[in-house]
Amino acid sequence: MTSLPERINRLDAMARDLWWSWTPEARSVFRGLDYSVWRQTAHNPVRMLQILTPDVYERAMADVTWLAAYDRVAARLDPTRATRQTWCESQCPELQGKSIAYFSAEFALHQSLPIYAGGLGVLAGDHCKEASDLGVPLVGVGFMYPQGYFHQSLTSDGWQQEIYEKLNWTAAAIEPAMTGDGKPCITAVPLGNRTVLVAVWRVRVGRVTLYLLDTDLEENAPWDRELSARLYGGDRETRVQQEIILGIGGVRVLKALGCSPSAYHLNEGHAAFVVLQRIRDLCEAGASFENALDEVRRSTVFTTHTPVAAGHDAFPFHLVETHLAGAWGDLGPYRERFLALGHYDNGGGPMFNMTALALRSCAAVNGVSRLHGEVTKQMWQSIWPGVPFESLPVRAITNGVHVPTWISAEIGALFERHLGPDWLDFHDDPTFAARG
Repeated sequence: MTSLPERINRLDAMARDLWWSWTPEARSVFRGLDYSVWRQTAHNPVRMLQILTPDVYERAMADVTWLAAYDRVAARLDPTRATRQTWCESQCPELQGKSIAYFSAEFALHQSLPIYAGGLGVLAGDHCKEASDLGVPLVGVGFMYPQGYFHQSLTSDGWQQEIYEKLNWTAAAIEPAMTGDGKPCITAVPLGNRTVLVAVWRVRVGRVTLYLLDTDLEENAPWDRELSARLYGGDRETRVQQEIILGIGGVRVLKALGCSPSAYHLNEGHAAFVVLQRIRDLCEAGASFENALDEVRRSTVFTTHTPVAAGHDAFPFHLVETHLAGAWGDLGPYRERFLALGHYDNGGGPMFNMTALALRSCAAVNGVSRLHGEVTKQMWQSIWPGVPFESLPVRAITNGVHVPTWISAEIGALFERHLGPDWLDFHDDPTFAARG
């Protein structure tokens, strides 16, 4: 990578904070450096800065219009990361000094970080971006998949082929997460009769930080190094091990980084093993199993997305018990009571169902649309025996989108011209359209 001239040395910091991805003027700064390279790198400014030559920077600095745009974006970077003067500070002062841990198997932030497959990841990515804009103290926890999700192609006879491409880590907006003593965060996670080491990567998303877990360490066995290789890859055994790493490992990682969330949000059942580690921590601090479970329920929210039974992860009990063998600690006497939280029979015999675990362990459950909320109640009514249908603890929050991400710069400029420069501050107001 060519050293950046002192005059524009904040380009690297700008490139490594994905805030640029939903900020039109920041994108225009990178695009204006060299449009062909911008296209060649699939709009990845980290990779772009690695291959640009000194003459490109000299030419850019000689362009007063480009330089003025750079200065405006550079001046916005630090305030964008600050927690002062935000919507959350004025509207939710009780959240000051607190944090919300948001666990998801995938996050769709930008194509240069391909750790997502579809709608679940898009929602998680939009949550992070909107939380950044509003100043909501969100901390994301997910997986660093070096092979991401596969690309699809079709053979001549119509069969799908999966093509995995290994991520070039040095060309992504990621960096090692460091502990308070300045060392890379590496956490041990019990898995079966062994321990798996988990490294942690940090992604800057404006005011939000996303931590990504990675088992691809030399100290781990080859098969354990593969656990974080691919999103939704492998068989049931691989999947349950991944979900133990995400849930149990994620809680341990936050503790190692000095983060003590006031609330936990589980985005789909993949992350439900968060519950086990939190109950264990509370019991080892002196709480009874009942009080620990009550505390976990009080401070945990669950969002379910899937309206069909086949879309919810369920594992044979023997598989879960095998891979949780080292995770119980002081919870050993309560093993059967914990496993009962995941017990669910969908017609093929009892299984350990991750959604059932989450539903029984969270006080608040969200569907992702009004209709889906009703479908969720119908699917899972047996979880709450004796509770009338209309009183089931499932509500619906219709999915929104992060508007700056999904609206084109041209339409944004049109809105600004006709609705005023502050239109984004009012875009969710029902009377918004009438302003024109």
